[in-house]
Amino acid sequence: MITITIVRNDSDKRIVSFAVVGHAKYAKPGKDIVCAGVSTVSIGTVNAIETLAGVELPAKMKDGWLSSDIPILPDADADGRMQLLLESMVVMLETIAKSYGKYVVIHEQLR
Repeated sequence: MITITIVRNDSDKRIVSFAVVGHAKYAKPGKDIVCAGVSTVSIGTVNAIETLAGVELPAKMKDGWLSSDIPILPDADADGRMQLLLESMVVMLETIAKSYGKYVVIHEQLR
């Protein structure tokens, strides 16, 4: 199962970190559309933030594991773009979890 944890700031609900851990085991490696979908969305979001917001996230990635602590940017426009991309990631991951809930679970926490 893939476990996704989204951590938000308690006061303003801003995303402050996320982690994606595990393998779906929906199908054999190389044929697992659930793992591929989650990987595409999460890694694509990190890449989009770097390209569109100009922010290199402190992301860590290993086989079956991606996490990042999200910095607060002094540039409000870049910070807003980054948070919009992160919220978009959450929506896409929730869409996958709705269709494949046996293989993907999302937890949101406040910090």
